[in-house]
Amino acid sequence: MTLILESFNSTRMLIYHQFKKFLPSPPWRLWSCSVHCHTVSEVVLQLSDHKGPSNNQVIKRRRKERPSCPSVLDRFDEQYSQELGDLWASSRAVLLDPHSWQYGVMLNRFSAVTDITQILQSQGFSSLLLQTHVSRVISNAPPIASNTKYKAGNESLLPTTYVSKCPRDDGTTNAFSQELQLESSLSLSRPSLQCYIHPYPLWFPSQAHRPGQLKQYYLLNAASLLPVLALHVRDGEKVLDLCSAPGGKAIAMMQCAKPALLCCNEPDPHRRDWLSRTLESFLPHSLNTRVIVSAQDGRYFGQHEAGTYDKVLVDAPCSNDRSWLYSSSSQQGEQRLKERSMLPALQAQLLRSAMSAVRPGGVVVYSTCTLSSSENFAVVETVLNDCPEAELEDLWEEIAIPLSKYFTFSPAHPDHGQTLHKPPLQPQNSTLSSYQHRLGILVVPQPGKTWGPMFLSRIRRRK
Repeated sequence: MTLILESFNSTRMLIYHQFKKFLPSPPWRLWSCSVHCHTVSEVVLQLSDHKGPSNNQVIKRRRKERPSCPSVLDRFDEQYSQELGDLWASSRAVLLDPHSWQYGVMLNRFSAVTDITQILQSQGFSSLLLQTHVSRVISNAPPIASNTKYKAGNESLLPTTYVSKCPRDDGTTNAFSQELQLESSLSLSRPSLQCYIHPYPLWFPSQAHRPGQLKQYYLLNAASLLPVLALHVRDGEKVLDLCSAPGGKAIAMMQCAKPALLCCNEPDPHRRDWLSRTLESFLPHSLNTRVIVSAQDGRYFGQHEAGTYDKVLVDAPCSNDRSWLYSSSSQQGEQRLKERSMLPALQAQLLRSAMSAVRPGGVVVYSTCTLSSSENFAVVETVLNDCPEAELEDLWEEIAIPLSKYFTFSPAHPDHGQTLHKPPLQPQNSTLSSYQHRLGILVVPQPGKTWGPMFLSRIRRRK
């Protein structure tokens, strides 16, 4: 065990030294946020300032760890032991051990990443979403031809006044094709989603936000890429990210394709600033007229932009299990649990709004970062019942089975994900949970596959 730990720590130090040239002056802090589930645990890496032999050593200093919130854990135990069965015990162990959490490194195609790729591969990182996997997933989706064109406006990634509506189009310009030619002239790489993971919970430093300089990679929970894959963004489409902050999924969409328009909506001012900073850090100025920030209330977005978009992502606010479990106080935990009962109604409003915003024949993907059935399957079922034009699409054969090597999906075989069984179309012998899982797929954190929680469902609006 000692040898393994020494080898692991040596690897950490080697990665640090190889990445020094990509980082700002010390100290370096891994990007983190207490309000979002797909971020990296807060760790500080800095050079020792002591004189003598230890001068070049890297010291890893963790902030004081907060204990789990007993009231939240008790509620999770009560609910998830029933909803997940045997999977909950091992998932619980992962959630209670942040040191075991794995993180992905998503490369930015708009920046030079050759050196980063070589360093990742040399240190044992491997590609999570191989091009063959991405191609297989995308090829299973029926083609959706956009019936709209985007008229370039004056909006930018960081507008002085945030737009309240995404621009409508009158079909009189050829702005999109002109911008595609500009991209080609800049020799930007072919769109592809590249994410690297390590078999161990190996952290590494993020790059600080620096105006005018593009970051080379984004650190994230790799399960958060699945809703983007399910959305199948294609060149020339108009896409809405309804609950966009902090912006990781928007960045991932731009790695996958060249949409004519990506509208990133976020009503909260502080989170909107965070979103804009993320976009500025990863996307070139040449995309300013195609990637815009909106400040509308997502619940009513569809009323104002009815039938405008080819694809809509609803990464809904939810009872973020990873964050809530470590509430800063018992009072905060209790307050969150009280508010939890109101979330499904909000989530259903957002999903209905998305169904209005998408055009007939278009697609909506709904996602959360909670294991809670009431915020996942129940919300999807409610909206399906309320919207006769909504048609559920199956993601099991398209995503769950091809990617089961990397993620544990529920329901699964008792060997925890090695063999997936497609759930029945209708309830059989009162097996309600199996029927519910046809409404979407759920990534459950497990030892060695600590990705998630992440729920996703895809709905098409009938023509």
